[in-house]
Amino acid sequence: MRKDTANFIQSAEYDLETAKYMFNSERYIYVVFMCHLCIEKISKAICAEVLKKNPPKTHNIIYLFKIGKIQIPKELFEFVAKINNASVVTRYPEDFQKLSKAFPREIAKEYLSKTEEVFKCLREKLRK
Repeated sequence: MRKDTANFIQSAEYDLETAKYMFNSERYIYVVFMCHLCIEKISKAICAEVLKKNPPKTHNIIYLFKIGKIQIPKELFEFVAKINNASVVTRYPEDFQKLSKAFPREIAKEYLSKTEEVFKCLREKLRK
């Protein structure tokens, strides 16, 4: 395993744990942000292995899936597309109050749960 791959895995695990802490402290926007970061980094780990070089510096998970030839079940991919779109608004909110209302506890819990599923699926691909 490449050094950068291991680094991306470790960082993705850290981000997932951070998302859980953010959920428990009711910082729901940051749950979504950290979930996106987790999936982005585990995707970059796969890309590093497939491309045999450091992956591009991008936040676009769909693009990473394409260049890394990453395939996951349709339901999980639909969630990845959804969280990929949420990335920009959580990074650069135009209306913080509106954003806060868009990601209440129930939504943050769903994002966290789905992220755990996606992470597990992608992590398994690196064990093969």
